[in-house]
Amino acid sequence: MFRWGILSTAKIGWEHFIPAINQADNGILAGIASRDLKKATKLAVKFGALAAYGSYEELLASPDIDGVYIPLPTSQHTQWAIQAAKAGKHVLCEKPIALKANDINRIIKARDKYNVVIAEAFMVTYHPQWHKVRELIKKGEIGKLRHVQASFCYHNVDAKNMRNKPELGGGVIPDIGVYPTVVTRFATGKEPITLEANIEFDPKFKTDRYASVRADFGDFDQTFYISTQMGLRQTCVFHGDKGFIELSAPFNSNLYEGDEVKVHNQNHSQTKVYRYTGLNQYRLEAETFAKACMSGKKKDIAAVYSLEESYKNQRVIDAIYKSNTAKKAVRV
Repeated sequence: MFRWGILSTAKIGWEHFIPAINQADNGILAGIASRDLKKATKLAVKFGALAAYGSYEELLASPDIDGVYIPLPTSQHTQWAIQAAKAGKHVLCEKPIALKANDINRIIKARDKYNVVIAEAFMVTYHPQWHKVRELIKKGEIGKLRHVQASFCYHNVDAKNMRNKPELGGGVIPDIGVYPTVVTRFATGKEPITLEANIEFDPKFKTDRYASVRADFGDFDQTFYISTQMGLRQTCVFHGDKGFIELSAPFNSNLYEGDEVKVHNQNHSQTKVYRYTGLNQYRLEAETFAKACMSGKKKDIAAVYSLEESYKNQRVIDAIYKSNTAKKAVRV
C-alpha cells in the first residue's frame, strides 16, 4: 500500500482527495500535517489517518510516508514540491503546480535529481470520459475538428478565500483557466500557436475575475471564458465538419446530469451517448499515481500526467496574461 501524507488541512484535500485515498485500493492515509497540530489531529481523527504532524518538515522527515499530496495555496506549490522531492518523497501537487512555466523546469530538475515521481493533480486526465473524447477525435468520429468551445464559472466573493488573494496566487486563470487548456491539449494532442485574451480584474481583490480567450491551434481554434464571479456553469464542445462532441460535466465530474459524452452527427439524426456512472476521478488519480510510484515501471509512470505536459500547459497560461498586457495576440 502506498503511504500518503497530506501537506496542510486545506479544503480541497479533505473535500475531495483524502476521501479518494480512503476509497483507493492501493493507498492508505498515513499522515496529515499542519502548522497547527490541533488542526492536523482533528482531521486525522475524522478521516482515520495513522498520524498527525505539527509541521510539514516533520511529515517529510518521516520514514512512514512514501509520497505527499500538496493542496497548499498556489504560491507555495513550487517550494514544497521541491522540498518534498529533496526529502525523497513522491509528489502529487494541486494545480497549478507553479505560477510560471520556468518554475516547472526547477521542479523537473528536482524530480530527476532525487529520482521521484512528481505530477500536477489534473484529475480530469484520469477520467475515462476524456480518454473517450480523445479516441473519438482520433478516429474521425466528428470529421475534421474545427472549433473547441468551453466555459467554466462559479461565484466566490469571499475576501478570506485564497482564490481572491493575489499574494497567494489567487485569480480565475490559475484556478480554473488551466482546465479548458489542458483538456483541449489532452484530447487533441495539439498545442496552440498563438492566442488572444481579455482579462478583467476585481477592483477590490486585485485578482483576475474574468477572462475570455481565443487560441489558434493551426488546424482548429478554441474559445473559452472563465469567471470567479458568474453563475455556476461549465461546458465543453468539440465541433467538427461531420458532427460534434459535448460533455455534460467536463471538469467537475458527477455534477449536472452526470458524466456523459454525447456525439451528434452532422444533421442531428443520430446521437451516441457514453455514460460513466459511479466514478470518482480523484480516486482514479490517486490509484494511478500510487501505482506508478510503487512499481517504477515506465508504462505506469507514463500514465501519470507529466511535468513536461504541465510545462506546456503553463506556457499557455503565461501567454494569456502576456496577451492581455500587450492587448494583442501573442505566440505561445
